[in-house]
Amino acid sequence: MKKLIFASFALAGFVSLNAQQAVTLNVRLKPIQTLIVNTAQKIVNLDYVTKDDYVNGVSSVNADHLSIYSTGGFQVKVKSANAALQNGAKNIQANTIQIKASAGSEPVTGAQYAQNTQLSATETTLVTSAVGGVDKKISIEYKGAGANAYLDNYIAGQTPTVYTTELTYTIISQ
Repeated sequence: MKKLIFASFALAGFVSLNAQQAVTLNVRLKPIQTLIVNTAQKIVNLDYVTKDDYVNGVSSVNADHLSIYSTGGFQVKVKSANAALQNGAKNIQANTIQIKASAGSEPVTGAQYAQNTQLSATETTLVTSAVGGVDKKISIEYKGAGANAYLDNYIAGQTPTVYTTELTYTIISQ
């Protein structure tokens, strides 16, 4: 009888060991990047008002122009909708405008910022970071040409004469 009870306990222990099951738990992280342009800065004007403006060029500094969220390293790129800013039959070449990226009030740790990048109809990298961040800010300065580059682009009867293009900012994982 003792052998039967011992055998029953041994068998029950064996059965309970075989009743265990393994589960594979995966934590699956997908890249998320968001980029938001400061709503108060959706329109940027480069105003040429004085002789010195035409000679030296003008700039518009937009503090905290972009806000980003990224799960890991990323790049921020910019491009113009066209190779030239348009006003009827006249235009100003986009590459006469420079864009400078810099750290905003909540900077991205270790980011590299492009300086004096020419605006183009092809994507140009402005910011590169090996790490992600939450609600990080990027400031952007737009600078129009000096040296009287736009002297002959005023159109009589238009005050002011406005040349325009749309810029597209993109964030991609790296």
